[in-house]
Amino acid sequence: MKEVQNVLYVQTPGAYLNLENDTVRIKIDNETKLRVPLLRLQGIVLFGQVSISPFLIHRCAEDGRNLVWMTKHGRFKARVDGEVKGNVLLRRVQHEALSKNDWPLRLAKQIVAGKIQNSRNTIMRSARDLHSGDQKNRLADAATRLANSLVALKNAENLDVVRGFEGEAASLYFGVLNVMIRGNSDHFRFRGRTRRPPRDPTNAILSFLYSLLAAECSAALEAVGLDPQVGYLHTLRPGRPALALDLMEELRSPFADRLALSLINRRQLQAKHFEDVPGGGVYMTDEGRKLLLVAYQERKEAEIEHRILKDKIPWGLVPQIQARLLARHLRGDLKEYPPFIYK
Repeated sequence: MKEVQNVLYVQTPGAYLNLENDTVRIKIDNETKLRVPLLRLQGIVLFGQVSISPFLIHRCAEDGRNLVWMTKHGRFKARVDGEVKGNVLLRRVQHEALSKNDWPLRLAKQIVAGKIQNSRNTIMRSARDLHSGDQKNRLADAATRLANSLVALKNAENLDVVRGFEGEAASLYFGVLNVMIRGNSDHFRFRGRTRRPPRDPTNAILSFLYSLLAAECSAALEAVGLDPQVGYLHTLRPGRPALALDLMEELRSPFADRLALSLINRRQLQAKHFEDVPGGGVYMTDEGRKLLLVAYQERKEAEIEHRILKDKIPWGLVPQIQARLLARHLRGDLKEYPPFIYK
């Protein structure tokens, strides 16, 4: 039996969470609105002006339960880290791999290959919905160029070259994202990736989803005993979860981007779900974020076929499975890290 434990998302301004007999109680204006058994929760994500009792924070830390704070608009702010668990020898191998001549390069190639293949699969899937015309040709051309990048990536001699392929592939992919948007395309017109702040509704959706996905990748890595800060594709910077960002690269397109496209093309997200903010930014409204969070959780519960396990698993377990495969590779149990590929 497989189970995806729930994540509790709380975004109502003024909400207060406390622990009562192993139950999370949510109060608004001193009135209890919801009670959730703590055992059902894998994590809690708080948006904006939401308060939480110290006792509940301590309990989450003790249990290793993921507790994340986001801004009102979905930008990551902080996360509770309890006692570091896992095999210290695994983290030692992870750190030592940085100084080995070929290990970071091989890992980075696998991660970027997974990202490019998944981006290509998303483009090809969208192209199948088009009958003919210039748009279909543009998608076909982008898919061909990404296939060529996959072949050339194998001969990359250093990390800078690998990062160059990743950047070019991302530019090519985002260059045709607007072609894949067919629901209310005028309002959701995509002219390129922008962040901090996002400059249009589509970027607002992507930024929100990427923040949620990055937090889940960090939690998955910590759960298997790896250090989310020490990555191979992304450069190391203080406070940057480089390995979580590495892991997220192969999941952006099949999980986050496809969810965004689905919500737009099915007209579930509309103009009323976005608001302009000072400085030229665009963010989701409370109603829009609620709709997106419900869809995100439903997406996590949907089952897919994992090509390595040869079995169906919920989407929500994919970061954990990939983190375990990465740990096995670092320990030497797997010759190569197998990136997640989804058609």
